[in-house]
Amino acid sequence: MNKTRHHARGLRARAALARSRGMTLIEILVVLVLIGVVLGVVGGNFIGKGEKAKADAAKIEMGQIGQTLDLYKLEVGRYPSTQEGLQALIAAPPGVSNWNGPYWKKSTTPKDPWGNDYRYAAPGQNNAPYEISSYGADGREGGEGANKDISSSQ
Repeated sequence: MNKTRHHARGLRARAALARSRGMTLIEILVVLVLIGVVLGVVGGNFIGKGEKAKADAAKIEMGQIGQTLDLYKLEVGRYPSTQEGLQALIAAPPGVSNWNGPYWKKSTTPKDPWGNDYRYAAPGQNNAPYEISSYGADGREGGEGANKDISSSQ
């Protein structure tokens, strides 16, 4: 009889333990779902800000390239042609006198924050002497949001 009572008490203890483990698992699942929701909302906000920061960085770098182009013009007497491109800031184009470069600190032409080459045209739009542009995150002409084109003439 003592064994039976002890056995029944052990079964009740195991059943209670199993119920408490089940509740804990459900609670953990609920917490994980809530964490996922919060990360989704917060992460979405940060991703949008990251793309805006890249667009702002591209505009700032376009300004720096523009200053370098102005120095080039001061020494050479003109801006690089579209064909010469931004490469003219790194290596002297054929037939150019008074080139005193390299004007760009790095040994390669600048890349936009998405890793694509900046586009250069001379003359630029709206009577600008040149235009520097980036196609944005998608690397293709046109687009909205993060994919929107960025230009020094904007």
